[in-house]
Amino acid sequence: MAEERVQRRLAAIVVADVVGYSCLMEEDEVATLAVLKERRATVLQPIVRAHGGRIVKVMGDGVLLEFPSAVNAMSGAVELQRKMEESNAALPEARRIVLRIGINLGDVVIDGSDLYGDVVNIAARLQSLAEPGAIYVSAGIRDQVKRKLAFDFDDLGPKSLKNIAEPVHVYRVLYEPAAAMGHEGQAALPLPAKPSIAVLPFTNLSGEAEQDVFTDGLTEDLITDLSRNPGLFVIARHSTFAYKGKSVDVRLIARDLGVRYILEGSARRAGGRVRINVQLIDAVGGDHLWAERFDRNLEDIFGVQDEVTNKIVEALVGRLAESPSRNRPKSLEAYDLCVRGRSLISAFNSSPEALREAKILLNQAVSIDSEYAEAFRWLAFVYWQLWAQSIEPTGENRSRALELARKAVALDENDAAGHWFFGYLLAYEKRWTESDEEFAAAFTLEPSNADALATCSELAAFAGRASEAIELVQRALRLNPHPAGWYYWQLGLAHYAACQYEEAVRILRMEAIYRSPSRRILAASLAQLGRRDEAMREAALFMAITPKFTITHWAAAQPARDVETVQRFVEGYRMAGLPD
Repeated sequence: MAEERVQRRLAAIVVADVVGYSCLMEEDEVATLAVLKERRATVLQPIVRAHGGRIVKVMGDGVLLEFPSAVNAMSGAVELQRKMEESNAALPEARRIVLRIGINLGDVVIDGSDLYGDVVNIAARLQSLAEPGAIYVSAGIRDQVKRKLAFDFDDLGPKSLKNIAEPVHVYRVLYEPAAAMGHEGQAALPLPAKPSIAVLPFTNLSGEAEQDVFTDGLTEDLITDLSRNPGLFVIARHSTFAYKGKSVDVRLIARDLGVRYILEGSARRAGGRVRINVQLIDAVGGDHLWAERFDRNLEDIFGVQDEVTNKIVEALVGRLAESPSRNRPKSLEAYDLCVRGRSLISAFNSSPEALREAKILLNQAVSIDSEYAEAFRWLAFVYWQLWAQSIEPTGENRSRALELARKAVALDENDAAGHWFFGYLLAYEKRWTESDEEFAAAFTLEPSNADALATCSELAAFAGRASEAIELVQRALRLNPHPAGWYYWQLGLAHYAACQYEEAVRILRMEAIYRSPSRRILAASLAQLGRRDEAMREAALFMAITPKFTITHWAAAQPARDVETVQRFVEGYRMAGLPD
C-alpha cells in the first residue's frame, strides 16, 4: 500500500495569547471567561473573516489563526490589537484582556482542519517573546509587508527559540495607536513643563564584551549628573536601559518615556585612551541640537563627563550656576571595581550571590581609594541588604551599613544618593529628624531622583500617610516608566498600608516583582481578603527563598512612626502563616 503523501500549503500563521491569564482566572474565573467569550464573538471572529483568515483552534487562553498571505495576517493582527485596546478602555486595569501576538510565514503540515510544523511552532515562540500588547514577526513576514503596509519595524536581531534549530530574526511591529502607547498599554505620557531628557545606553565600540560595564557606567554617571540640575526632567537609568542593544526609532522612545530630548552616544576604550561620541536630539522637532567627539586619555574620563553634562544643560536650559561637583575617584581601578559592583546590586531585591560578589569588589575599591564616597555608599547598601533581606541578619551587618553610609556622606556632601540612603538607614534607627533632613538634602541636590522618591514612600507608609506614599511612588514611576521591580514592591506596600488589598495583590503579582521577597506582602494581602489557601501558598514560597524570616525580627526593625500600620502587617503575616 502506497505511503500517504503529507499535505502542505503556504500560509501566514498568527498565534495570540492572553497576558496574565492565570491571574485573571484566579481573580474572577466567571467574569474572565465571559469577557473572553464576548471578545471572540465581537472582535476576533469578525476581524479574521474580514481579512480572509480562519480560526484553526482555540487553546484556552490562546488562539491559532491561518491567513492566505502575510499582508492579510499583519493587517488582521494590527486591527485585533487595536480593537482589544478599544474594548479594554471601559474596564478597570486589573480586568483588561491584553494579547501578545506572533506571526510567521511558511509551509504548514495539514491534518484535517488542524495545522502543524515549524512555521506554527515559531509563531508560538514569537508570541511568547512579545511584550504585552505587542506583535512580533519573523523576517519572512517583515520582508513581505514592508513595502505594502505602512508599518515600521523595530529590529530585535536573531533570537534562539526553544526547540528551533536555527536562530530566527525577530522584528517588533510599530503601529498607531500602539506606537503612541506607553509601557504595558498605558496612555502616552505628557511632556513635563521643564526640558525633559532621556540618556540612552552608550554603545560599546571596543569590541570587548567586558567593556560593557565601563560603557554602562559612563551612561549611568551622565544620568546622575544631569539629574542634579533642577532645570531638567531626567528619566531614570532603569527605564533608558530597557532599550540597550535594541534598534528603536528615538521618536518612539521619546514618546514611550514622555520626554522631548534624547542623548545617545558610543564609547571605545583601548590602550589607555577613550573615544566618546555623543549627540543630542530633539525627538519632537527631529533636529540634532548638538554633537561632539571626545578623544582623551582614560584619566580624563571624569572631565569628559563634566564637559558633556555642561554642554547638554547649556543647550537645553542655558547657562546656569554650576552645581557643586561630586566626589570623583582618584583611581581608575577603584572606579572600575565600583562600576562592576554597582551593576550587580542595582535593585533592592538583589540575589544573595550578587550581594556577596559585590561586597568583595566594593571592599577592594575602598581599599584602593579610601576617599571614594560612591564606593562606600554602595558597600553600605550591600551590608544593609544582607541584613534587611534576612540573608545574614546580624546586628554587625546593620551597624556596619550605618557606619559606611555615614562615611559616604562625610566624604561627599554633594551626592544626593548618599544623603537619601543614609536618611533611609537613620529611619530604621528611629532617628526621624535626622532622616528627614537627609532626604531634604537629597531632593535639594537632585530633584529628579526617582529612587529617592520610591524609597521615601516606604517611610511615609510606615508613618501612617498611605495616600502620600502612593503619590510618591507614582511620581517616581513618571521619572522611571520602566522601573526596577522594587518600585512595584513599594507601591504594593503603600496600597497594603492604605487597606487597598485587591490593588496590592494586582501589583505584587506583576511579573517584574512577583518572584521576590515582596511575596510576604502579597501573602498578607490575600489573607486580609480571606483567601487563606492562596495566602499560605505564597507565604510558603516566600519562606523557601527567605528561610530566616520571622515576624518578630521584621516588626522590631521597621522604620515605623505609626504603630497601627505595623500591626496591620503583623496581622496579615500571621493570618498567612508566617513564623513568629
